[in-house]
Amino acid sequence: MDNENIETLNWSSWFNFDKETITKMPESEGVYKMHASMKILFIGSSYNLRKSLLESLSDSCLNKATRFSYTITHSSDKIQERLLNEYRMKHSGRLPSCMES
Repeated sequence: MDNENIETLNWSSWFNFDKETITKMPESEGVYKMHASMKILFIGSSYNLRKSLLESLSDSCLNKATRFSYTITHSSDKIQERLLNEYRMKHSGRLPSCMES
């Protein structure tokens, strides 16, 4: 699965970023994007999507997110890195706002 192509990933619809919605998410490995005001705040990967999204609710930057989308993949770290590289290329080398140090 290392050769998964980011263009062919099966992304979910955008969901509201709230506890009620997140508790219905799968406990699967995958990648997720969080956004607010039409801007991506964070691109993450996890071995347990539900757990990571629930933990994000208490993050002072991520709790500004209003929506999220995810895809289930068995190479989440590699897919996350590809998505971040693509984001950097489109945004003058910058990372999503909640990922900048």
